[in-house]
Amino acid sequence: MEKRQQLYEGKAKKVFLTDDENMLIVSYKDDATAFNGLKKGQIAGKGVVNNRMSNMMMQLLEKEGVPTHFIKELSERETLVKKVKIVPLEVIIRNVSAGSFAKRYGVEEGIPFDEPTIEFSYKCDELGDPLINSYHALALKLATKEEIETIKKYAFKINDVLKAYFLKLGVRLIDFKLEFGRLSDGTIVLADEISPDTCRFWDVKTGEKLDKDRFRRDLGGVEEAYSEMFKRTMGEKA
Repeated sequence: MEKRQQLYEGKAKKVFLTDDENMLIVSYKDDATAFNGLKKGQIAGKGVVNNRMSNMMMQLLEKEGVPTHFIKELSERETLVKKVKIVPLEVIIRNVSAGSFAKRYGVEEGIPFDEPTIEFSYKCDELGDPLINSYHALALKLATKEEIETIKKYAFKINDVLKAYFLKLGVRLIDFKLEFGRLSDGTIVLADEISPDTCRFWDVKTGEKLDKDRFRRDLGGVEEAYSEMFKRTMGEKA
């Protein structure tokens, strides 16, 4: 597979064209951002952790019947994926109160929910990714009713699979963000990544945060947290 010119560079990844119009190469960076890019920094080795961990999660989910954009891991930082048109909806699943949910509704962090919640935000940096509901998404023509139902179904399924998987590793899956895309034939698939950048992971015994919150909140030990999640997931050191 021949890597061609860069198509796009985001906060955490670069995307390259290939000699196949239906495939792209994603390259993961060590750059870290928070609060819609207002806070910037570097987390050494983050790109390797996020790339390899995401690929493992995608393959796990494929086996459980969730279609994804994953094709093949090319190197520690690069992966071959199916070309998709991203649905401009960020999908957030929450199992426990934390982050913006706790702040928005004035509750303390760490309250387990009886059932997981789902939120949508309009994926638009200029507007600060505002929260929207499915009716807004339909009004803005971001997705069809059928697509939204498919996305919700997959999102809750992903939560069930990942919650059980991480619990075996001594990690609570607090909440996480997903993105979905359309293949050329319109099929909805999971895209983007599943990593300490996009998930909140708390150690079951200690409650220690093992994710990007350590960077967001200046808690220190950021690289160590990513490395610990890599070790638990992959069984090796980052």
